[in-house]
Amino acid sequence: PELPSTKWMIGPAEIAAMKPGGILINAARGTVVDIDALTGGITSGKLWGAAIDVFPVEPGSNNEEFQSPLRGLDNVILTPHVGGSTMEAQANIGGEVAEKLVKYSDNGTSVSSVNFPEVALPAHPGKHRLLHIHHNVPGVLSAINQVFADNRINIASQYLQTNEKVGYVVTDVDAAYSDIALEKLAEVPGTIRSRVLF
Repeated sequence: PELPSTKWMIGPAEIAAMKPGGILINAARGTVVDIDALTGGITSGKLWGAAIDVFPVEPGSNNEEFQSPLRGLDNVILTPHVGGSTMEAQANIGGEVAEKLVKYSDNGTSVSSVNFPEVALPAHPGKHRLLHIHHNVPGVLSAINQVFADNRINIASQYLQTNEKVGYVVTDVDAAYSDIALEKLAEVPGTIRSRVLF
């Protein structure tokens, strides 16, 4: 991690203490290695080379030129720390995010979500899908199922997943009962949002 105790941890003294012909690799944090000291170690012949994946100052965009005294030195490999910053990765990420949003909007699937419970349930033809998002507190699933029981609504399939703050329930029921169920689910204590998906 980048902490005051790790800042410039590898400086002139540490470079001088390395074995002649050594190679320094930094894939941790950009401020761990003093780049000027490393450059001096390479140009003096003390070090054979370096592989650096992180830098104290990185370009803010693709339009900003990357500056480093290590550029152009023999036996030095400089790579971008975040592979997701490449143009190809950004294009792939954009497509992947759009695909996941469509899956959520079309069938309630939230797989690979970072801050939302992950749920995937296959569609059941002839059934209506109800989504229920609630605060992750005890008793909510019981209250949801009591709504179905009180209204004599049979559950075709159901899946609950929670994270530390939120619970997400996907339930498939007979189509004739979805409006009644939705109205009652919205009244369940702890409900954040409920809706009929299809």
